[in-house]
Amino acid sequence: MEFEKVGYGDGAVELTALHARPEGTARAAVAIFPTFMNSTPGVEAKARRLVEAGYAVLIGDFYGPDTPTNFEEAFVAMRRLRADPQAMRQRLRATIDLLRKLETELPQLAIGFCLGGMAVLEMARDGQELVAVASFHGLLETALPADKPIPARILVCHGDADALVPRSQVTGFWEEMDAAQADWHFHSYARVDHGFTNPRMLDGSPNPAYDASADRQSWAAMHALFDELLG
Repeated sequence: MEFEKVGYGDGAVELTALHARPEGTARAAVAIFPTFMNSTPGVEAKARRLVEAGYAVLIGDFYGPDTPTNFEEAFVAMRRLRADPQAMRQRLRATIDLLRKLETELPQLAIGFCLGGMAVLEMARDGQELVAVASFHGLLETALPADKPIPARILVCHGDADALVPRSQVTGFWEEMDAAQADWHFHSYARVDHGFTNPRMLDGSPNPAYDASADRQSWAAMHALFDELLG
């Protein structure tokens, strides 16, 4: 299965998404927000699994021409993107808008990994009309807490040993969601670190943070929620 590159934009910034559809009628459309490295083989493998399960997918682009090639560049790019929370949300909306343009007749959902997990939660807080969002080892803090009802169902799959997300941010997220009267599920996996869904590093070496059990359980939880909502 090959992805089709689709150009789109956020103002003057040119972006490139990856789009794929299953054979026959798609069940729903899923926007996939990748890691802080932008799209990676691990993210694309998850997208292929969704296509095999009958979903149309669109992997969004965080950075456009400034896509990083190593971790140092990625941290700089991520900090630049997050420095202006309103501008970041505008960048994320561009991917959602493209998904709606490409898949006008399908129910729409969003999932994300790492920075992408934060992205889908930002889109939920933003009030986007999505059936559901699922965050995998996503960042939970936000500069723009929810201040209005959240239409999307929310699933957060979190490693309890994630050094990027202290326990205070977990409880703060719960309180924020309760205050917004959101419909949310939070799955926390003991002794599991950040990046637990990806078995390989970019150079192909084993990822020490990968946890096969948490990967299986979180993916199954996503499918269970989608099945419940889509029928």
